[in-house]
Amino acid sequence: MDRKRSCTLCGGAVMLLLLGHMTNALEVPLDLPQPPTITHQSPKDYIIDPRENIIIHCEAKGKPHPSFSWTRNGTHFDVEKDSKVIMKPNSGTLVIDISGEKAEAYEGVYQCIARNEHGSALSNNIVIRQSRSPLWSKEKVEPITVQRGMSLVLQCRPPAGLPPPIIFWMDNNFQRLPQNSRVSQALNGDLYFSNVLMDDNRNDYICYARFPHTQTIQQKQPITVNVLDNSPSGERAPTFMQPPGMHSTSMVLKGDTLQLECIADGLPTPDISWSKVNGELPSGRFSFHSFQKTLKITEVTDADGGDYRCLARNRLGSNHHIITVVVRAAPFWISAPQNLILAPKESGMLTCRADGNPKPTVTWSVNGIPIENSHKDPSRKIENGNIILSDVQTGSSAVYQCNASNEYGYLLGNAFVSVLAEPPRVLTPPNHVYSVITNSRALLDCASFGSPLPKITWFKNGQSVLDGDLYIIHKNNTLEINVARPVHSGKYTCIASNSLGNKENHVYLEVKEPTRILRQPEYKVVQRNSVAEFECKVKHDPTLIPSMIWLKDNMELPDDSRFEVGSDSLTIRDVREDDEGNYTCIRNTTLDQDSASAMLTVVEQPDPPTDLELTDQREHSVRLTWTPGYENNSPIQLFLIQYEDSLHKPGVWVNMTEVSGTRTTVNLELSPYVYYSFRVLALNEVGLSQPSAPSRQYRTNPAQPDVNPSDVEVIGTSPDSLTITWKELTGLESNGPGLQYNVSWRQKDVDQQWNSLSLANVSQYVVTGTPTFTPYEVTVQAVNDYGPGPTPEVVLGYSGEDLPTMAPENVKVSVQNGTMAVVSWDAVPLSTVQGRLNGYKVSYWNLRSLHKQDPEPKKPQELIFQENETESLLLGLHPYSQYNLNIRAFNGKGDGPSSPNQIFETPEGVPGPPADLKVENLNLDSLVVKWAPPVEYNGHLTGYLFKYQPINTTDELGPLKELLLAANETSVTLDNLKHSTRYKFYLNAKTVKGYGPTVTEEGVTIMDEALIRHPAVEAGKDSAPPTPPPTPPVTQFLQPPFHKAPPAGRMFGSVNSSVEENHAVISWEYSGPDRNVYVEYVVDNSKDPWKTEYVNGTRTYQIRGLKPGMSYRVRVVAKDHSDATVHSTEELLITVPAMTSKQVDIATQGWFIGLMCAIALLILVLLIVCFIKRNKGGKYPVKEKEDAHQDPEIQPMKDDDGTFGEYSDTEDHKPLKGSRTPSNGTVKKDDSDDSLVDYGEGGDGQFNEDGSFIGQYSGKKEKDTAEGNESSEAPSPVNAMNSFV
Repeated sequence: MDRKRSCTLCGGAVMLLLLGHMTNALEVPLDLPQPPTITHQSPKDYIIDPRENIIIHCEAKGKPHPSFSWTRNGTHFDVEKDSKVIMKPNSGTLVIDISGEKAEAYEGVYQCIARNEHGSALSNNIVIRQSRSPLWSKEKVEPITVQRGMSLVLQCRPPAGLPPPIIFWMDNNFQRLPQNSRVSQALNGDLYFSNVLMDDNRNDYICYARFPHTQTIQQKQPITVNVLDNSPSGERAPTFMQPPGMHSTSMVLKGDTLQLECIADGLPTPDISWSKVNGELPSGRFSFHSFQKTLKITEVTDADGGDYRCLARNRLGSNHHIITVVVRAAPFWISAPQNLILAPKESGMLTCRADGNPKPTVTWSVNGIPIENSHKDPSRKIENGNIILSDVQTGSSAVYQCNASNEYGYLLGNAFVSVLAEPPRVLTPPNHVYSVITNSRALLDCASFGSPLPKITWFKNGQSVLDGDLYIIHKNNTLEINVARPVHSGKYTCIASNSLGNKENHVYLEVKEPTRILRQPEYKVVQRNSVAEFECKVKHDPTLIPSMIWLKDNMELPDDSRFEVGSDSLTIRDVREDDEGNYTCIRNTTLDQDSASAMLTVVEQPDPPTDLELTDQREHSVRLTWTPGYENNSPIQLFLIQYEDSLHKPGVWVNMTEVSGTRTTVNLELSPYVYYSFRVLALNEVGLSQPSAPSRQYRTNPAQPDVNPSDVEVIGTSPDSLTITWKELTGLESNGPGLQYNVSWRQKDVDQQWNSLSLANVSQYVVTGTPTFTPYEVTVQAVNDYGPGPTPEVVLGYSGEDLPTMAPENVKVSVQNGTMAVVSWDAVPLSTVQGRLNGYKVSYWNLRSLHKQDPEPKKPQELIFQENETESLLLGLHPYSQYNLNIRAFNGKGDGPSSPNQIFETPEGVPGPPADLKVENLNLDSLVVKWAPPVEYNGHLTGYLFKYQPINTTDELGPLKELLLAANETSVTLDNLKHSTRYKFYLNAKTVKGYGPTVTEEGVTIMDEALIRHPAVEAGKDSAPPTPPPTPPVTQFLQPPFHKAPPAGRMFGSVNSSVEENHAVISWEYSGPDRNVYVEYVVDNSKDPWKTEYVNGTRTYQIRGLKPGMSYRVRVVAKDHSDATVHSTEELLITVPAMTSKQVDIATQGWFIGLMCAIALLILVLLIVCFIKRNKGGKYPVKEKEDAHQDPEIQPMKDDDGTFGEYSDTEDHKPLKGSRTPSNGTVKKDDSDDSLVDYGEGGDGQFNEDGSFIGQYSGKKEKDTAEGNESSEAPSPVNAMNSFV
């Protein structure tokens, strides 16, 4: 897989950015006085279209804004006097309207001058020329006659245009004439023939010239070429047609493109090759064109000068031509003049260095006037072509022009000298954030200006930054961090200082994590019509948002709905052949990118082979050859050859052979008497191709059979017969017509002749009248009309068996214990078997139990033993039972007679486990354990052993107690047990042989009510309220309270619940570890999540905080270390009884009624006093304190918005000020401590649960800003009274 990585801040992009930082000329802010600077101008050589207006650009900046003037052909061009010429406002750009005028009138050399009070700047000399496409001069073109084999040149010579036209040759049908190494177009447009063929005889050789500026095409008169063959030219060595002779010279300017051309004649057509004498062709800059006849070198340098050899060669010889290349150069800058900012009394220098070939002449001008003709300036002098300025004065600003010229061109550079005093300023925007990628280059700008030129100092987080390995400070004061790391992030400060002051600027650097593709797309090989998916998962800086672009073969994805672009994948559905290609994932951020590519190869079954051919035809063989079909991107692994036998099985194709996928021929072995047709299929990893078209039919001649029937068997089906079977030959194997089978048989080891007969179209024959189980020899041979097959093999078999005639004798049974016995017998004589003895069958069954009468007889059991066994064990017998047994021999026909029945008995054994052990009648300190006798007594029961012990909450066992019980006991009552305790019970039954298996069960005594009322953690709350007197407990069972221990794998047993008014007690049985057990509950028929409470190693848990009258679903679960449920009880539905309140209604208590009346009376008195004070216009104490401590938040109430106002005698219908609440619904404290709020009437007045009033109106309330401000009700006296009713 190809992998490509790129970073937008790396490589060329960084270099361009760096150059921008390093090479920017000194810029003067436009708000400061400065001479003009030309910012935009037309090219030096400006070819205009005569159909459009002429626009000559000239833009400049300066302070004040410059004015513009023009010269034309060296003299002043008065724009205002020409109505066809307009100068754009605030610009020097000229617009010349040439409609109705000839464009030639405005041809010439133009120059723009931009000037203000500080100087004048000049544009280049702009040469205006009109594009021309002159007509082809009329001429009569005579036919050209040439002998075959001779060379020929068809001249085009179009009229000279401006710019020069593009030449091409076409015929009358506007089709380009074919070109090759023999016929080609030269650089000057002529058509060269190295030698002429008869096919070149035509009358429509037409040269076309296209003039690009005017987009016009002109054509030359057609040229007729007549090729004669009466005196053809013979073969000859090459000679040069262009350039002629052995040597020529070519001049090229440095930086231009060099084109060298060599065209040779000769027969046969010569081949052209190029080389540089005493050197190599410049790597990466040269190319060949026009069938190797043109050598092209781009961006010519001085090193490209020298001799170049072109060599023309054919089989008769070679010839060469030397072209000497001379490289000249128009002037180019080595150091162009740069603007110079000087403070008064400072010194400076303007440099102007240029080079060229020949060496250019350098001259200086000041404000457009040659420096030698300008006014003398004692602070200025010229040394070595440089202008040196010293002790400059204010007002000596000017624009200097440097002109470097030679015969191939010129350069004109403007540079101003501005004299001013200016304190430093930083031009880089403040607080600018630079973001770069880790390990890339970071460049922090500090563009500044000042006069004198400011000195720049950099700081990072207050620490000085020094120029060194880690940081580089460039000449333009840009701070460079060559390899940025996250530790470089932070705040950077640059300080610009000169003699007039300081200025600082802050910038910030953020170093981001690079974007990296973690999971790249992988090479895919998919079948056509399937789905291809490429992954492209990326890791990037979290502050950057990446975008994803997918490309196919470096182009956009097809506009097809089959292409689905996901967030980190590309899916192509219903893949087609044209989807094959290279897919590239590009993950971009604003700072960098990463990319990865993978190929998609579309495969399918190969195309079917073609062109089947039969060769090398013989009696029993033929060679088959074919042409493979297209592999479809998956190599062919093998070819499958099939045949059709149209004589015996028409329409049925049979696999014949396989050959390697690299072969295309095979020699096929054939059978006689078959009409063959062949076809071939190709197989690759995808599958088989479609079959090829069938070959022609190939018929083989008949012959005698070469194989006999296979799978010959002799089977005895009855005591007096045997059956001979075989597999018939196929039509392919018959080898000819008239196929029959000769079947022969005779008794083995008896001197007698073979019995034979011929059969056709059958596969078996029954021989009757044979002795019982007698060996026979049998053969089956194929025969057709052309003779018998090979000698058949003799097959041995037996006639049919009969049932054995004798039962085994001397049968004995030896009982070993209650579950095992040994049986033996004598073998039967082989003469009585009447066949092949296969073994013996021992049948035995349980007649009855010796303890009780069985309701149903037992089914007999049967054991089979080999023919050489006469003794065996009988296992799994039931103790204390009576059994019957007999034995018989058997062969392939069936069973012989049974031996006489043998009756034997098994002794007693240990009993089975007691049945149905359960715990009942649970009380605080007693319970009853019941059981049923064992299902299998296995003897006489003598009693039971009963044991029990308590189990604490950590599954530790307490002391074990034992009881011996009589055989007729089926229950036991246990007293004096501990309440709320889990017990484990063990029970064994006993016979004279010992104790049987143990059964166990567990039970829990009922919980004491004191434990039920014990405080527990309340569901969802921190503490429980006082518990009211309990109501009678309600007990619900998931199943009978206690039952038989759960089977292996089931950890939970029974679950109990006891429910009261607001809690429930859950108890359960559990045989697993207690450390991960939880009680879960949820309101019935709700969608709320289950609440989970951890059980700390107990089998009983109390759920608090249940709501009266609600039903809950409860379950107990065990979880693993990953918090997944592994065991769970069934859900238990419990209902909490409705609350039967026994609280005394406080409103009916006398003391409470008296208290409320006293408070109401006190409030009434206060209200009367307030109204009296108000009517008299006076202020009560609260009012006085409020006036003394005005709350700035309380504003006068307006009629329209309901805000607060001051108290007045006229506001009779408004509530007291102390009762108002701000619009936000909160009660704000005043500075006064005498507000009615402080007497309990505000938001802090509360009731205890017993109805007692907390607020004390006789004392002052503490100023607690965290309380009392949540009330949405105004604390008015009326509200206070209402709260007491």
